[in-house]
Amino acid sequence: MVVKLTDVAKKAGVSPTTVSRVINNYGSLSKKTIDKVNRAMKELNYQPNSLARSLQGKNTQLIGLIFPTVANPFFGELVERIEQKLFDLGYRVILCDSANNKEKERHYINMLAANKVDGIIAGAHNLGITEYEDVELPIVSFDRFLGNTIPIIGSDNFQGGYLATETLYVRGARKIAILTGSHESNSPTNFRLNGYLNFLEEHELTPKIFHIQTTARSTTLKNLEIKHILETEDIDSLFCTDDLTAILAYNQCQQLKINVPEQLKIIGYDGTKFVQNYFPQLSTIAQPMADYADILVDLLLQRIQNPEKKLEKNYLLPVKLIQGQTT
Repeated sequence: MVVKLTDVAKKAGVSPTTVSRVINNYGSLSKKTIDKVNRAMKELNYQPNSLARSLQGKNTQLIGLIFPTVANPFFGELVERIEQKLFDLGYRVILCDSANNKEKERHYINMLAANKVDGIIAGAHNLGITEYEDVELPIVSFDRFLGNTIPIIGSDNFQGGYLATETLYVRGARKIAILTGSHESNSPTNFRLNGYLNFLEEHELTPKIFHIQTTARSTTLKNLEIKHILETEDIDSLFCTDDLTAILAYNQCQQLKINVPEQLKIIGYDGTKFVQNYFPQLSTIAQPMADYADILVDLLLQRIQNPEKKLEKNYLLPVKLIQGQTT
């Protein structure tokens, strides 16, 4: 049986109007009354109707999150941090996994708008989706350009690529290769590639660039490509633009009896808790996960509370080196 507002009022011994005022945080009520109503809602498992709140011109306390996949430890950790921060502030989330599918992402944007969410945090990797600017919702973006009016929060990927390459160089590497994914001009990995190229140009070294296309998502295919590179290329170090690829490269080295770091140095990128806990030997460039979550949530709430407030276009955060045993 569906629990109604009148059931909560009866359980708490107050009027339905009082229950409504507690839910909407409206008017002056004693702490005792508020506690009674909240206790009754909890005991009856009463869920206020978010759509009804939106029709009354009130916030639904719902936030949409659109990310490529939470199966990736990087996005899984970031989403976890964002969700917890929003929960602590009284918001609930609707999580949408876009799976790098443009049509799926468009569907989710329209679905979130139809459900009257208060705002959207978008971290998906599909480019050229105009719906983000069309839906007229408060939106902030993680690491991707979505539209001229949407602020972007990310880290200095160029500096991260430069730092990773410099780390390999300082430890004696001269034949430094990069294993990267997307080379779209505005993609994070492309900025990391540019940092790599800039360092090599400064030190008059020859770049060796290997792209694993994003369509080759199978771990088996990636392993085959990495194995081919290790067997055929004259390199003494490898900068992988994400940690999972770096771990695959390390495992291939183990199978091919290539000593790391003596024969081949490897550095990754991301520095998630998962990698630090389960593969601590990997040297990596760590992104500021906690700061990402804090700033994404803070800026979105500023947009929700004051839609006309002018925000910066880009928020660029620093990265840092975590020195492991692979360099």
